Amino acid sequence: MIKHPILAALALVVAVSATTASADDKKKQSHEAARQALLRKEVLPLTRILAIAAQRAPGEVIEVELEEAGKGRLKYDLKILGKNGRVRELELDAKTGATLKLEDD
Repeated sequence: MIKHPILAALALVVAVSATTASADDKKKQSHEAARQALLRKEVLPLTRILAIAAQRAPGEVIEVELEEAGKGRLKYDLKILGKNGRVRELELDAKTGATLKLEDD
């Protein structure tokens, strides 16, 4: 269960719920929550995350998600297509850019 109110709003994949808000409304809310987290310096900007990813796992970024990492932390999950044709998963701490995980998918 997500305890931090920002974390629920930051999920890029919107779960179907019984509320009257449409999926588009929820998407707008999650984008606004992510923008607010960026303004509060709780997350690094995506441009910085992409630069870090290019150093740690060179290739073409094919997916990026901002997710809960536990204990009130956020993480960026990236899927990267390497020049060898393999997909790698890179998890970075959203606030510091530290590598949390790097593995072949």
